[in-house]
Amino acid sequence: MKSITIKGSERESVGKVATKALRNAGLVPCVLYGGNQAVHFSAEVMAFKNLVYTPNAHTVEIDLGKGKSFNAILQDIQVHPVSDKILHIDFFQIFEDKEITMEVPVKIVGNSKGVMAGGDLRLNNRKLKVRALPKNLPDFVEADITPLDMGNKLYVTKVASPNYKIMHPDNTVICQVKISRAAMKAAQEAAKAAKAPAKGKKK
Repeated sequence: MKSITIKGSERESVGKVATKALRNAGLVPCVLYGGNQAVHFSAEVMAFKNLVYTPNAHTVEIDLGKGKSFNAILQDIQVHPVSDKILHIDFFQIFEDKEITMEVPVKIVGNSKGVMAGGDLRLNNRKLKVRALPKNLPDFVEADITPLDMGNKLYVTKVASPNYKIMHPDNTVICQVKISRAAMKAAQEAAKAAKAPAKGKKK
């Protein structure tokens, strides 16, 4: 999985007054959990642009200077309910020898027979939770829809990998091809046309 670097500074004061002062200065207060002790730090708002405002998944290298750096994943983010301004971010430290669970996006590939026949592709899950060692975390889970015909579903069992474990029940649907109104109407008309000659036959 791709990693991005966030440069920040450790915080000495963690009270409400200090936190408000950081936000007023255009900084985001953050906490890193998962290590021996929590690490409080702050970074500029723009440092999180490629982490927060993207559908992609990333691991993070938190660089606090003076030789201090940590590998982590984003755990939780708080935003203002009106302005959507980032208020606080929690990170979780990761280690190369310990598995972690993370949400990664689904990437649809292939051409479905059902879609080409007029069906509608419905994506039930845009992201999936996977568990793996950090080095085995995928950038995305590839879902091949080529075999899907009209009315078919693609289950998580079809995208299994030896590198990571999918943390969803086997009956979880990634996507499905539903019969569109146009296709249903065409099928109904075809059925009527097929029955028409039979009505005209003499007994």
